[in-house]
Amino acid sequence: MTWKRFFGAAAAAAALVLSAQASAQTITLSGASQFNDDHAFTKALVRFEELVKQYYGKPIEFKLHKNSELGLEKQYFEYMAQGKAVDYAIVSPAHMSTFSRAAPFIDAPFLFRDLDHWNKVLDADLLKPVADEIAQKADVMLIGYAGGGVRNIFVNKPVKNLAEMKGLKVRVQGAPIWSRTFAAIGLSPTVIAYNEVYNAIQNGVISAGENEAAGVEQMKFFEVAPHLSMTQHAITIRPICFSAKTFKKLAPDLQAAILKAGKEAGAYGRQIESSEDSAKLDALEKAGKLKRVPFADRDQMKKLVDPVMAAYAKDIGVDALYQKINAVQ
Repeated sequence: MTWKRFFGAAAAAAALVLSAQASAQTITLSGASQFNDDHAFTKALVRFEELVKQYYGKPIEFKLHKNSELGLEKQYFEYMAQGKAVDYAIVSPAHMSTFSRAAPFIDAPFLFRDLDHWNKVLDADLLKPVADEIAQKADVMLIGYAGGGVRNIFVNKPVKNLAEMKGLKVRVQGAPIWSRTFAAIGLSPTVIAYNEVYNAIQNGVISAGENEAAGVEQMKFFEVAPHLSMTQHAITIRPICFSAKTFKKLAPDLQAAILKAGKEAGAYGRQIESSEDSAKLDALEKAGKLKRVPFADRDQMKKLVDPVMAAYAKDIGVDALYQKINAVQ
């Protein structure tokens, strides 16, 4: 072999090694969403990906599994806690209750007076004590807050007041605070998996569920429960979560990019969902798929729920946080 061929072969081999090393060093983060590309949660996670790439400035890949490809939010959170399969996702606080009793409280019914109050609480970072507890007990970080949808009750018949609502069988999330508050109002709350709600109403197991506009549209709940009772009982908080086990393995500059991107992507998600809420209901009603039913007794509902909320806050050790939230003007 000539020296020229030898050095040429050596250079080619070195190039292959460098290429293999670069490929091996490219980090891939896996995300999960229950919904399709049009849902606000998916859009927020896509924005998170874009921002991380922008702030990190080095090769990194993202794989976002959509349409419940990896199961439901409860599973996503468990995967993140274990440090496997899912690195980031948006998860309802109700699904964190196995690890933190305080987690579902940040998304509880009648916690926020309106969107303005909700935004001020988030901007003041009042939820940090709960986020710290979740990080400690579940090893999952809350890096941003999406959400912003106003939740109402979808029913298979018109319900205009508390008297008509009495005894109504309604699906609620699994966290105890949801069952306690809805029972205090006079409803008959039932915990059913989110993906089983449609069939449960269709088969008469329950008569109603509760959700924001994006969920009602995505899951087509209007097909089996076309009456939307405008209880406005909750405003969603949907944290962007990141596995702390994954986070600890990453370089400091990537960690910084993830934290910055999470906060901004959460704000982006809130803006999307809160602005889309009324538009989605307008479109569904205009298409004849849904009818909004004015609800006369929201103030009375809140009076019934307030003592339950106060007692629950004290029971789980967040009564000081509850008072701070109530004090925000």
